[in-house]
Amino acid sequence: MLCLFSFCFTPWNGLMAQDSLETVTVNKPRPVTIFESQFIVDNQTVAVSRKKVLNMAIQHRFGKVNNGKKDLFGIFGPANIRLGMTYTPIDNLTVGIGVTKERFLVDFNGKYAIVKQMDSGGWPVSITYFGNIAIDSREKKGNFVQSGDRISYFNQLMIARKITEKLSVQVSPSLSHFNNVEAYRDKDGNILPKMKNDHFAISFLGMYKLTERFHLIANYDQPLTQHTTNNPQPNVCFGIETTTVSHSFQVFAGNSGSIVPQNVNFYNQNDYRKGQFLIGFNITRRWNFN
Repeated sequence: MLCLFSFCFTPWNGLMAQDSLETVTVNKPRPVTIFESQFIVDNQTVAVSRKKVLNMAIQHRFGKVNNGKKDLFGIFGPANIRLGMTYTPIDNLTVGIGVTKERFLVDFNGKYAIVKQMDSGGWPVSITYFGNIAIDSREKKGNFVQSGDRISYFNQLMIARKITEKLSVQVSPSLSHFNNVEAYRDKDGNILPKMKNDHFAISFLGMYKLTERFHLIANYDQPLTQHTTNNPQPNVCFGIETTTVSHSFQVFAGNSGSIVPQNVNFYNQNDYRKGQFLIGFNITRRWNFN
């Protein structure tokens, strides 16, 4: 009877206080960092910077190495360079602008992270869309009858996965469109386009971490569309990358001298099987305004 009395009048808050000491830790799934750079060689990656981050990129391609000592393996040969800026105004969306020496291109671009690979549960891959509009700003030529003839477009869907702590891979189908293409006159006097206006391609790229800040990188672009003439060559690239909190630096060899992606896929005539490679580098500087 005494025991029952004691139980009934024991303060419940004492028992509840004991239970409150036992906290359950729940680890929420977090996005996986698949790539540390916005692009690898000539292709964008699924990586999108955090909100209020500004990126400046310098992308440079020297001349072809098969000229040998004549121009120091392309170092002093004709070069191509692009200067670009991107900014992340809201989560998962990056917008940017760039200017390129080749054809005096001005491009406006955007990238949006649709889904992200999570460290536990959720999506097993990251999916990001990238698109741009490029304008050929050279002086008026014979092919530029209307202002719209200067415009080209690029659309790409990137699917990537971090397979292990060291290895990340990505596959990306793409569509390039040129409002105007070069034409030729056949033996009957008919004017025919040399290439189709639309060009499908698929790219594969990967990164392997040798150390936390030092990586091997590779990129391959395979054209899919068959044109009447001037079918583009595949683009094969390989190199190294080093990163810090605010910088990324890549140096590589590849067989495309273009930088804007639709030009890489549409105009590349350098054949890697003939050793028509060139040396290039990409430098990215980041500023975080959070």
